[in-house]
Parts: sequence; structure tokens; C-alpha cells
Amino acid sequence: MSAVIPPPASLKAAAATAPAKASPWRRRGLLALATLLPWVVLVSLWELAIARGWVQASLLPPPSSFLGYAVENQLRVGFGNDAMSIPGAILASVYRVLAGMALGFAAALVTGIAISKSGIASAALLPIVRGLAPIAPIAWIPLGIMLLGIGNATAIFIVFTGVFFLLTLSTVASVASVDQRLIKTARTFGASERQVWQWVIFPAVLPQVFTMLRINFFAAWMAVLAAEMVGLKNGVGMMVILGREMFNGNLIMLGICIVGVVGYAVDSFLLFVQRKVLWWQASSH
Repeated sequence: MSAVIPPPASLKAAAATAPAKASPWRRRGLLALATLLPWVVLVSLWELAIARGWVQASLLPPPSSFLGYAVENQLRVGFGNDAMSIPGAILASVYRVLAGMALGFAAALVTGIAISKSGIASAALLPIVRGLAPIAPIAWIPLGIMLLGIGNATAIFIVFTGVFFLLTLSTVASVASVDQRLIKTARTFGASERQVWQWVIFPAVLPQVFTMLRINFFAAWMAVLAAEMVGLKNGVGMMVILGREMFNGNLIMLGICIVGVVGYAVDSFLLFVQRKVLWWQASSH
């Protein structure tokens, strides 16, 4: 039997003094701190600028002012029967943008795959999609109001148009870029055409199209806010317009900050879905 040679004393000492690997909770804490610290600094500088008189509070109300305004008004803005709840306005805007994006995402996948599979569908639909894709979502607002009136349907329609055409083109491009070796391998093992699409092409296309959906979310978010500003009686966009009409800087700044915070939260939710549901793709940020 061969003798076991013990490791040198220097290696034992190095192993004993090596720093322990950070726990997952510690890493998450450091990540959270790195995320929050810039915002704390920004808010602190903002408050300091107002306190020192560098900026007029009437022009740029600080968080302590517009958050206090919201609390004093019991998280409601407006007058009488037209007053709306701030949480209700946030939920209304989020519902509109998520509903429009979900419908646009599903329709784009179906349309893009149909264009990729059929030459007739490609000849009939692709020129229309390419022609309508450059139109900005807010340009559809008048048409949406004429067709659907003023309400949730119009806002959802605006978001739908903001994502559908670009996602359809992304689907077509993603199908064309699927590695042909994967398709040939599947066919070599006897996969039918339907199985190739179901188990090879569709799983390869879905993560890319979902990434494009996340990229287009901010355009969709701005589109639904614009739709709320032109006629809807609730929503975050309406909060900003109401603040302008009331010459209320606190309400304007409160609405603007809610737009940013909610937009960040929804984008983070989409990123979470992308990482957890589309688990076979490469991780993204």
C-alpha cells in the first residue's frame, strides 16, 4: 500500500487563515446596500439643496414635502367625487400596461411564427407589420379613443400597439436565427415538424422575444401614461396632469416619482419572471 503524504504545514496554515466564503444572505445584503445607497445619497442631497436654499422648494419639492402631502391627504388626490386613491391609480396603470403587454406578447408570438412557417402569411402580413412598426404608440391614441372610447380598453390598445409590431419582427428574426444544427439533430432522431417547432424552435425563440418585451416595456409604460393624460379619470398619468392643473408642485413631483418607482418595480418583476420561468436561457441583468 502506498503511504499517504500529509500536506505541508504551510498549506495547512494557509487553509486555516483563508477567508470564509460569503454566505448567500451576506451577498444579498451587500447587493441591497449597493442598490439603495445611491438613492439615499441622492435624496439626502436633494433635501440639503432645499434646506440651504440652493433650489426653491416650490420648483422642486423634496421627498419630505410631497410624501407629507400624500399622507396629509390620506393617499387621495383630487376634489369631491373626482378624487382618486393613489394606490388605486397605481394599480390601474399597472393593470393597463401588463394587460396590453401580455396580449401583445401572445399575439406577436402567434403572428411571428405564422409568418415564419408560411410563405403566404409572410407575403401578406410582414409588409403590414413592417409598415406599422415605426409608428409611435402615442400616435395611436386618437384612433384608440375614436374606436374604443375613453377607458381601460383604449389604454390597453395603446400598449398593445406599442409592443405587438416590434415583438412580431423580433419573433421572425429569432426564428431565422435558430441554430440549424439543433433542427437537423431533432429531425435525425425522428422528430416531426410539429415536434421541431414545439421542442426546438419555440424554446429557442421565447427567451429572445421576452427580452425584447422587457426592452419595450418602458415605451409601453410611457404610452399608457400618455393615454391616461389625455382623458382617463384615474391612473398615475392623470395624477401628473391633475397636479399641473392645480399648480401643485407636490402632486406633480409625487406623480413623477411614482412613475419611476412603479416602472422600476414592473421591470424587476419581468426580470424575475425571465430568470425563473425561462430557466434554460443564459442569465441576464
